[in-house]
Amino acid sequence: MSKTSELPPGQSPLRVKDTPVSLIQGSPRVINVGLSGFAEALAAQGVAVIQVDWSPPARGDADLATLLSKLSD
Repeated sequence: MSKTSELPPGQSPLRVKDTPVSLIQGSPRVINVGLSGFAEALAAQGVAVIQVDWSPPARGDADLATLLSKLSD
């Protein structure tokens, strides 16, 4: 069985090129979820960043999250 036939449908084998290709075209743009310190550090370096204020439900307390989920039922 050849390597090509072992690939998932729609995928082609990787080919090595003589010229490296950048995965990032242009300046990075970042969406930061959670800790604002990361967004602040990026913004200080001139990176375009959007901060999403998020924390785990019930501040990560699994028992409290279960109780709260029952309120919405």
